[in-house]
Amino acid sequence: MRLRPVRLRDGGRWSDIRTRDERHLGPWEPDAPGLWAQRNTVVEWPARWSALRAIGRRGMGLPFALLVDDQFVGQVMIGNVLRDPLWSGYVGYWIGSHVAGRGLTTAAVALAVDHCFGPVGLHRIEATVRPENHSSRRVLIKLGFREEGLFRRYLNVDGAWRDHLIYAMTPEDLEHSVVERLVRRGLAERV
Repeated sequence: MRLRPVRLRDGGRWSDIRTRDERHLGPWEPDAPGLWAQRNTVVEWPARWSALRAIGRRGMGLPFALLVDDQFVGQVMIGNVLRDPLWSGYVGYWIGSHVAGRGLTTAAVALAVDHCFGPVGLHRIEATVRPENHSSRRVLIKLGFREEGLFRRYLNVDGAWRDHLIYAMTPEDLEHSVVERLVRRGLAERV
């Protein structure tokens, strides 16, 4: 598993996964105009990729492709990057159902957060998640994100304004890198 910047040629795999996985991804993603199938066709990718690339070039976000065996399987996005005085951003992520449940998302988010706390120089990473999204909450808890509160009717998701829990992490929360914390936790669970 590895992360790299999203590429224009990711469009076919992106569309295949997202079109197939509407039931897996749709209940957790903010609503947008048009039907799911229309929003996730391969012809939609170039505009989306261009927007992600522009956000990255302006230093406002870090859009990553999540790869397994060099195959695109999902995305991790560090968005809304704010510099002085906050030095913060949010993390969002999704993965195809065909590889879900294997710890890949957890590992990918750990890599992205370590990159943000290291070379990017951020001080705070946040994530919002619907309370009933147990898989996503498990990712954040395993990595050491702390739950800080509840945003009422925060995002329009799956046809209604939904509450979201807010999780956050700062470097002061860590004794080691996020990846090292994950590795140590895995080793401790095997003993």
